[in-house]
Amino acid sequence: MPAAKKKTTTANASPERRRELLNTAAEVFAAHGYNATTVRRIADEAGMLAGSLYYHFDSKESMLDEILSSFLTELWDGYDAVLAAGLGPRETIEALVTESFREIDRHRAAVAIYQKESKHLATQPRFGYLGDSQRKFEKAWLGTLERGVADGIFRADLDIRLTYRFVRDTVWVAASWYRPGGQHSPEEIARQYLSMVLDGIAVRV
Repeated sequence: MPAAKKKTTTANASPERRRELLNTAAEVFAAHGYNATTVRRIADEAGMLAGSLYYHFDSKESMLDEILSSFLTELWDGYDAVLAAGLGPRETIEALVTESFREIDRHRAAVAIYQKESKHLATQPRFGYLGDSQRKFEKAWLGTLERGVADGIFRADLDIRLTYRFVRDTVWVAASWYRPGGQHSPEEIARQYLSMVLDGIAVRV
């Protein structure tokens, strides 16, 4: 999990304005990529001078760090609550998928950035927590699927790792098309998704 970060905001900086700037930066990073995004581009989208952006953040790296660490902290608050609830394997998968779609609803741009950038960012010391989170994520999902097979809830011939990759990728790719406030709530999307996926991996009775 990401460690606590040293705040770069000044004493007089508005928390609300800071959040607005992070949201703007997240959208720009998601649309154009981290390397192609300049501080000036973020400032232009925010309607301010580039120099004024440094009043709130010391670099675009700091902005990206806060965007990703905030998203992952919230994601793991939800995941950890699910994993600690003592649910059965199927119910755990259902709850993890639902929580994932809720996070896409709350942090769509951050999810898109994570998908595009995490592999190379994780090699940098500042973003080492991305690799830690990925390993924890894999352990949680694989462990739940393995438990489901052992308990006779999921098919005995299930390829656990392939199933994990399919579920992971098909859930998180939704960040590329999902828009908050659309026709379907994240919970409804999760329900429809689960009805398709679990019919394929649950034991028929």
